[in-house]
Amino acid sequence: MLQRTFTGTWLPAWVPESTVALAFLLMFCSTVQSATGGYDGSMLNGLNILPSYTDYFELTPATTGLNTASVFIGSTFGNLAAGILTDRLGRRPAIFWASVVTLIGIIIQTAAQNIAMFVVGRIILGLGNAVSGVSSGVYLSEAFPNRWRAWGVGLLNDFYYIGALIAAGITLGTGQWQSTWAWRLPSLIQGIFSLLCIVILPFVPESPRWLLHEGHFEDARKSVAQLNSDGNLVDPVSIAIYKEILDALEWEKKEGRTMSPKEIFKTPTARKRLLIGMSAGPFSCIAGNIIASYYLSAELTTAGISDSTDQLKANVVLNVWCLACALTGTHLVANWGRKPTALTSQTLLIICLFIIGGLSKMYADNPDGASKSLVYGDVAVMFLFQGFYSIAWTPLLYLYPPEIFSALFGHSSLNGGS
Repeated sequence: MLQRTFTGTWLPAWVPESTVALAFLLMFCSTVQSATGGYDGSMLNGLNILPSYTDYFELTPATTGLNTASVFIGSTFGNLAAGILTDRLGRRPAIFWASVVTLIGIIIQTAAQNIAMFVVGRIILGLGNAVSGVSSGVYLSEAFPNRWRAWGVGLLNDFYYIGALIAAGITLGTGQWQSTWAWRLPSLIQGIFSLLCIVILPFVPESPRWLLHEGHFEDARKSVAQLNSDGNLVDPVSIAIYKEILDALEWEKKEGRTMSPKEIFKTPTARKRLLIGMSAGPFSCIAGNIIASYYLSAELTTAGISDSTDQLKANVVLNVWCLACALTGTHLVANWGRKPTALTSQTLLIICLFIIGGLSKMYADNPDGASKSLVYGDVAVMFLFQGFYSIAWTPLLYLYPPEIFSALFGHSSLNGGS
């Protein structure tokens, strides 16, 4: 049964009574960014293998890199505005408009007649996807049922590989087509996650923390109850969570700590937490995963696998493997700890990079005389590298920063805050 719920924004909500049902809806609604990003990386891997794509745009190494980098150009601008938009518009409206912008970028990308149009579409796509990533991460950490929050937020980025697996399968299926729809159809299907998000948004409540911050106290209390106790307003857990969020906001107001970005620069402790919270992003990128995420074709060719069908199949298997590793990693970070998992993963990644470099060099020096064991060994270590990355950085990218930044305001995201 659905219940009309006040949201404090123009976007209405009809919320199911079941907390379990809400948990699933929140998860699917918030995964739009990670699934779209995973789809994008795997799709570009597949498209870079297809002659119908590379020949149509007459790609060179420079334009191939531009097509890939353009989505990150948009993401850079999107990230600058995402926090402000999420606070001012509300969590759900920010996700809605970000999904709309992402869809516009996908349509332009699909209809591209030249590289310039393709790049513009991808910049717009990256812009919308960045905003949805920030707003979805904040929304999920504030709204997901308290007792499952560590797992829920950890799973958020695991959907990267759901999107990647779908893209790998689609590009494998369209790979034999001789028309431009071999790459246009995979590009168009990328919008399915944004559409799913837009459909789900009317059935989930607004963040209780945002409602409290805007002065909607009773509506925030109702939202907490819906999210944690099947709508029971007198449930002790819901009452405790509501009081904790309220106390945290009152403490912030009393201490002069607002939600303004300038707060993070005021004290040495805040600045330290900023650096720690930011560390997940660059540390995850310098690991080298972008190579396999967007340039798997070139990497496999270097290792001795040049057949396009074999490369497309490898793309599918790689994403199945990474999804399994990401789910394992989510369990580890929730039970073993964030830092031990990250440090172990980073150490293994460095070792794998050295081995991949050595084996690839051996193949490049004598490709005709390279043994099958050398080729398969190189590919196996590539798979291990992506698996080790998925174990730690895939769940931590969206779990660790909210925990650190919420502590900036004196409360824990895993206990009712943002």
